[in-house]
Amino acid sequence: MAISNHERVGRSLKLLHEGLYPYFEREMEAAYTKQWPLRAAAYFDKSSDVVQKSLKADLYDFLKFMWNEWNDVFRKTLGKAERSLLSECQDIRNTWAHNSTFSTDDAYRALDSVARLLSAISAPEADQVEKQKQELLRVRFEDQARRETRRAAVAPTEGQPLSGLKPWREITTPHPDVASGRFQQAEFAADLWQVYLDEGSDEYRDPTEFFRRTYITEGLTATAYKCPTTIER
Repeated sequence: MAISNHERVGRSLKLLHEGLYPYFEREMEAAYTKQWPLRAAAYFDKSSDVVQKSLKADLYDFLKFMWNEWNDVFRKTLGKAERSLLSECQDIRNTWAHNSTFSTDDAYRALDSVARLLSAISAPEADQVEKQKQELLRVRFEDQARRETRRAAVAPTEGQPLSGLKPWREITTPHPDVASGRFQQAEFAADLWQVYLDEGSDEYRDPTEFFRRTYITEGLTATAYKCPTTIER
């Protein structure tokens, strides 16, 4: 069963968390030793055990704390580009958490940003996100191909007529007065005021004839434009 772009982004965020955490923990220990959870506890105003579990389970808290520690810890091994990617990943996570709809372009950008950040720290999860990007591109190209196929199937009726088609004059026979040139344009719409005054030709004064000349068939009803003051003949 096909998955939605929202699901694709959710999977990539899970891989982001799994790939970043070992790097995060390693760099935090390098800066603060194994006592780094105490720093996180002070930031969140919670016990170190609770905070450490939260950072492993909650991507929002994790990215928020990593951003807070950027200048003191992660700037030593990552650059400005990765800092921008981290900020973008925070926005992606927030958008995803609010069940927002992702267009194909938005989903691809989200996956690309996640993959770039994971690649910057040589996380193996980057390869899995890259596969998701390629799958998304494949789906996109298949959708485009289907649209092009449908457009090509309809195109002959929009341009030059197909060879062998008969002229419309050989298929339908116009009304005698039209064919002879004796019609008047005014006769192609019923004058309801004449009907009201019981004036005009028989087709206006004779109810049966009026109905026969102005009745719209079921097929025409689907496409006819109905005017409040005139009835198409």
